[in-house]
Amino acid sequence: MELRHLKYFLAVAETRNFTQAAANCYVAQSALSQQIARLEKTVGAALFSRTSRSVRLTAAGELLEPLARRILADVDNAQAAVDALAGLRRGRLRLGLVQTLVGSIDMVEVMAEYHARHPGIDFDVANAPSSEMTAAVLSGGLDVAVVGLGSHEVPDGLDHRLLGSDPLMVIVPHDHSLADRDVIGLADLPESHQLIQFARGTGLRGQVEAAFARAGVEPGRHFEVGQVYDMVRLAARGIGVTVVPRWSVFAAGSPLGPYPQGVLPEGARALRLSDAEAVHDVSVVYDSKRLAPAAAAFLDVVDRHTDVVDERRPPD
Repeated sequence: MELRHLKYFLAVAETRNFTQAAANCYVAQSALSQQIARLEKTVGAALFSRTSRSVRLTAAGELLEPLARRILADVDNAQAAVDALAGLRRGRLRLGLVQTLVGSIDMVEVMAEYHARHPGIDFDVANAPSSEMTAAVLSGGLDVAVVGLGSHEVPDGLDHRLLGSDPLMVIVPHDHSLADRDVIGLADLPESHQLIQFARGTGLRGQVEAAFARAGVEPGRHFEVGQVYDMVRLAARGIGVTVVPRWSVFAAGSPLGPYPQGVLPEGARALRLSDAEAVHDVSVVYDSKRLAPAAAAFLDVVDRHTDVVDERRPPD
């Protein structure tokens, strides 16, 4: 079994298309198909079920996929370890970054310092829901990821450091029935409200749903939006209400602010939640058993930029 066979296999598994996989691997489709056939002969089982319209993984292919990712990740880590002997002069850091952060850390500054210390290390940055990025760290697809999860939400098998907690706030239009209040409970929302939710699989989505569960009410009618910025703007325009981290609205570095309370953005009101557990936690996750030198150096820079928060902070 050759490493290139595994790379070709994963390319097809990801694209479900031999033509696209061959293009991604910069080889002819006939050559890629031939190498896949050799791999299938080596493992003694068909890895793909092919029809004129679709390509699907067989049971053997589904079994091989996570193993292949780990093998290739281990090869990358082995190369990184050798590179470390040269003082991290070259290599790659596969980093996952959540869209929502907290005030205790500025990832741009972290990345800038890391690059200054290790200019030969290239960043390969992924932005995806927290559930996808934690799975990628587990499989070896990412070296480290900053995700919107708290200590109790991180999957088993991963190490983590809690970077911070940010209170959740309800954003309502200025003419909403609750707009004149400073603090509310989620149970105070009218039953007819429409909730503007963050994308499924994100840490923020799970934390908001947990807050509704603690309040003993259903989130109600909702639709999904992939940008926190758009969620707040839609709430300001009266499309519905939304729940977002305070830092994403009031931070000087956020795309929305800073806005003083009651003025963000025009037509919107931000209301504090009475639920002290309604927070957006952000953690950095990694696998200490397979931590590449480049990733370990990145964690060192993270530690210099923030004091790790051991307990959740209630809203101010």
